[in-house]
Amino acid sequence: LTKTTQTHAQKFKVKMAQAEQKNLDLAAVSNCNFSALIDKKGQVVWSCFPRFDGDPVFCSLLKKSTTTSSDIGFFDVLMPGLQKTEQSYLKNSAVLSTKLYSKESAIEIIDFAPRFESADRDYRPNMLVRIVKPIKGRPRIQIRLRPTFGYGWGTPEKTRGSNHVRYLLSNLTIRLTTNAPISYIVDEVLFEVDEPLYLVLMPDDSLKQPLSELAESYLQKTLNFWKNWTRTLTIPFEWQEQVIRSAISLKLLHFEETGALVAGMTTSIPKGPDGGNFDFRYCWLRNSYEVVHALNELGATATMESFLNFLSNIVADYTEKDGEKKRIQSVYGLSLETRLFEREMHRLPGYRGMGPVKLGTKECEELTNEPYGTIIMALTQSFFDRRLKNEGDIFLFERLEVLGEDAKNSYSAERKEGGVHTWSSILCWAACDRLGKIAKKLGKEDRATYWKTSAGQLHSTILQKAWSSSLNSLTSEWGGDKVTAELLTLLEVGFLAPQDEKFVGTVKQIEKSLLHQSGQYILHRPGAPVAKNSATFRYIKTLARMGRKEEARSLFENMLTKLNSVGMISDTIDVSSGELWGNFPHNTATVGLVECANILSSPWTELQQKQF
Repeated sequence: LTKTTQTHAQKFKVKMAQAEQKNLDLAAVSNCNFSALIDKKGQVVWSCFPRFDGDPVFCSLLKKSTTTSSDIGFFDVLMPGLQKTEQSYLKNSAVLSTKLYSKESAIEIIDFAPRFESADRDYRPNMLVRIVKPIKGRPRIQIRLRPTFGYGWGTPEKTRGSNHVRYLLSNLTIRLTTNAPISYIVDEVLFEVDEPLYLVLMPDDSLKQPLSELAESYLQKTLNFWKNWTRTLTIPFEWQEQVIRSAISLKLLHFEETGALVAGMTTSIPKGPDGGNFDFRYCWLRNSYEVVHALNELGATATMESFLNFLSNIVADYTEKDGEKKRIQSVYGLSLETRLFEREMHRLPGYRGMGPVKLGTKECEELTNEPYGTIIMALTQSFFDRRLKNEGDIFLFERLEVLGEDAKNSYSAERKEGGVHTWSSILCWAACDRLGKIAKKLGKEDRATYWKTSAGQLHSTILQKAWSSSLNSLTSEWGGDKVTAELLTLLEVGFLAPQDEKFVGTVKQIEKSLLHQSGQYILHRPGAPVAKNSATFRYIKTLARMGRKEEARSLFENMLTKLNSVGMISDTIDVSSGELWGNFPHNTATVGLVECANILSSPWTELQQKQF
């Protein structure tokens, strides 16, 4: 009897531990200024103030526990006897609904970051609005608001007013304004809810209108903004819900003030059970052309143009510098910051205790020739898109030519660890190729000839140096004997055609070396326990363009089952368990989903032909 009881107790502990374990079944709210991640129970587990790369006021995602009175870094609403939860976004919006159910009562928590037009300007304050509504019975709740600062180090002092609580952080003061009893908030007392509660968290300032009126009007205006924004999207006939959610997710990563588009909202979510921690709250250039392509396909023209303006500022800054200062980095801060030096923040234990938590990135210090090609490919859109307010002109072209010359002169440069990286050299080719197309568009025939000739020379050399007759494939390094998933993008940049024998051979070698035994994922390296979701989406796009659409559709449908419960995706996935890992949400993986759906979807003309 004792043994049986002990076994049941052990199973219960394991079950509870699994239930409380951090995971990426999270939802994001954002107003393109700051953001928050919220778990299935309605706890705000991550939010940086005053913008994406700021000090996390809420950081329980990177802490082990929120169960003791001393734990800090979260904002939640607890309900005794919780039995189940439901979470979803309100249709075509970034407004989140979380429902908590006990046996006899239930509440709904509405979360959003306000954004709408006000006085002919975009209004996107540093404000999180939470509305708690009783939807069944007479629920009792406990509100726990425990912000922190210094990456989980400090517990702020509190001062209270008649209907607000102020939290004094190290570099700012935030204020919660609410119609809930302030004593219940400060002392975290259980109390009954018989009417809507409004919780408005923002920098220390008094509201200019009654609380309930502000919260409800902001909710409606924010819903209207997102519904109007999604209404302008171009979406495929199939998988519309997933594409709309992905489009909104991509928009949530957009820092509108400068146009930057961050790689993710988080830092130091390991790439897998074996670790691999990075800070993704910055703007990487390596996939900028894919982001532009996806935004163009979605018809998100204003967002795309804003991002193009951010890239154009990088080019302008580069061409005006001399000497050692003259370089384009792989990654920039939200306001074009270049000094993003990496350091470890040991105050936080990390996701599931898997530290270190990192701030900044070493990639800001790395010298590479890849950005020349990616930024030129992205800005090519400016010269061919008549919808843009600021179309590409001769001045931008001349600036891009400076980058093009650097690309042309460095395409065979060896990396620090040795060897010429094939993908880097192909991006340098792409820089020359696109400049030739831009020159032709501008009527600069002499420059078009120059860049076309340069591209041809690079193309021939790369094919000669990177081709392996023994593998019947291009290799990841000149003269090497391995392949990487990056070579799948040869079609996207136009380096080889879908039926080119060299490309077909390269895909076969990638499948032989990197395709997981399940046939569902493309691995980063042979035998790796995790796969990058963006690489698998690239493989799916490649199959579709090669005419292997049935295979591509099957793999795409499988990837859709790996999205979390609200339709978002992270950087990587455990190929054994299917669990999402890596920083979240991930922009390139989201872009990959959108592009796969567009390539694989049946055309809208099916509506006229199919029998429903």
